[in-house]
Amino acid sequence: MKSSIFLILSFLLLGCIATRQKSAQLQTAGPSYVIIGYVHGNRQLLDGDRIPAERLTHINYAFANVVDGEIVEGSPEDAANLETLVGLKKRNPNLKILVSAGGWGWSGGFSDAVLTEQSRGVFANSAIDMVVRHQLDGIDLDWEYPGLPGAGNPHRPEDKENFTAALQLIREKLDSLGQGQKHYLLTIATAANQQYLDHTEMGKAQLYLDFVNIMTYDFHGGWSSITGHHANLQASVFDTSAYARSAANAVAEHLSAGIPIEKLVLGVPFYGRWWAGVNPQDNGLYQAASGKAGSFRYYQLADSLIDRNGYKRYWDSTALAPYLWNEDTRTFVTYEDTISLGYKTDYVKAKGMGGIMFWEYKQDDGTLVDFLHQQLAGKKE
Repeated sequence: MKSSIFLILSFLLLGCIATRQKSAQLQTAGPSYVIIGYVHGNRQLLDGDRIPAERLTHINYAFANVVDGEIVEGSPEDAANLETLVGLKKRNPNLKILVSAGGWGWSGGFSDAVLTEQSRGVFANSAIDMVVRHQLDGIDLDWEYPGLPGAGNPHRPEDKENFTAALQLIREKLDSLGQGQKHYLLTIATAANQQYLDHTEMGKAQLYLDFVNIMTYDFHGGWSSITGHHANLQASVFDTSAYARSAANAVAEHLSAGIPIEKLVLGVPFYGRWWAGVNPQDNGLYQAASGKAGSFRYYQLADSLIDRNGYKRYWDSTALAPYLWNEDTRTFVTYEDTISLGYKTDYVKAKGMGGIMFWEYKQDDGTLVDFLHQQLAGKKE
């Protein structure tokens, strides 16, 4: 009888050990793909119930400002919004919340902030203060752009080295803050072109970064009188320009700059861009436009334009990108959908990239973020 009980207890113990070993194996099976969603406060209070926290690994709250050399809240709603975002961890305990400083409109203070050793100290301390003040998991810098004017911003040739020095200092201060108990994140957004890389030291800078989020969108838009894909994965045969832009080209350029592939995150847009008064050749693709131009949110496209109201969907098999053409109004629309995202998630997996980043969550009706989660959830292969 005693021997029988002993055997039963032994089997139970072995079962527990096996279960723990299996659990440990699952937990250490490798890193996950990241799905980083930008959430724009836009001077409004966020509704946390509408944010797909379970579908994301990271949220970058946009934007903090850079004023007098310091990273500061950009609007009165920021404190409440960041509290809302941190509260989403109740629904997704693994979710990481960062604040993104700068952006197209608020990058004017970066060059001065990183100019000297003293100013870099003030700047780095303000980043740490922001993280501590709002109980964040890290900081994202969206400087548009070091050494370049962006939206007419102050810039210097010295930005190239000063940016690297600032990143190193912030990394050191974040590590000191964590004291070996918590790893705080430091990430940046980069432009998807060689010019950006020529004005930075990404081979050195990446040593201090967790992720490099490439803004692989806005390749074409209303600032140009020529239409085109604004987020195509591959170069299009219809694009006869000297520098045919594509997400894959941008990734290759970042790799050549010395950034490890696993740190690179592919940016995707949750919006489209349109031109009116377009030359009808090739259904408006890479044609001259003489009318107005603008943008549509994805949910607007899905509700009213894709194969509706005179708009017909076309597919560029070389660019791996969709577009819309309205023959009656001669309106061309470039956008992202689940088909093009499928090619991009396959590309991310095949290349061993870190994952996907998108701008911006309110522009989706849930279709795109659900698809990204479906394709990238779980451990890397």
